[in-house]
Amino acid sequence: MSDHDHNHDHHHQHDDAEYALEVNEFRKEKDQFFATSRQSPIPQEERSGGFSGLNYYPPELAFRVLAQVVPFEHPDVVQMATSTGDIRQQVRYAELRFRVGDQDVTLVGFTDPNVGHTHELFVPFRDATSGHDSYGAGRYLEIALDHHADNTHTAVIDFNLAYNPYCAYNPNYSCPIPPRENTLPVAITAGERNYADH
Repeated sequence: MSDHDHNHDHHHQHDDAEYALEVNEFRKEKDQFFATSRQSPIPQEERSGGFSGLNYYPPELAFRVLAQVVPFEHPDVVQMATSTGDIRQQVRYAELRFRVGDQDVTLVGFTDPNVGHTHELFVPFRDATSGHDSYGAGRYLEIALDHHADNTHTAVIDFNLAYNPYCAYNPNYSCPIPPRENTLPVAITAGERNYADH
């Protein structure tokens, strides 16, 4: 290995370690909120019995990917089903194209019907871990859009930030169910795991 390769590897390891610290700090704050806030979705009796935090995969930079964002020419307003049988209207805004490992995959990003200019997309998804190691109904992400001068769009999808809907902890919440088209054929071993396996 040349000095250049060694320095590159050292820099990469440093990035990984720094990134892991950031993610773990964010998770610690979320655990604190879930343990102490009146807005916590964790039932009070569970928290008073000693809530020791949520269950996560270790942070991994490989699951932080750059996606090409391709807005649909005619975005449809769709009726997204929820866990309680309600319907939530969402705009089917764009297709997100990216790679996980050596596989090309896509997800659809949604936005609220009453949002004027879209800066952020809601991405509910399922993957090969859903129902096994992660919450069966799927997990959520919010991703920020980057609009470029040449009228193209990109977004960083960080699956380390994938989180469970509130109904994973408490059935009294109504949570959108990821549509069938947002089922990934790969295992996303990043982000939040099953709370029940805690």
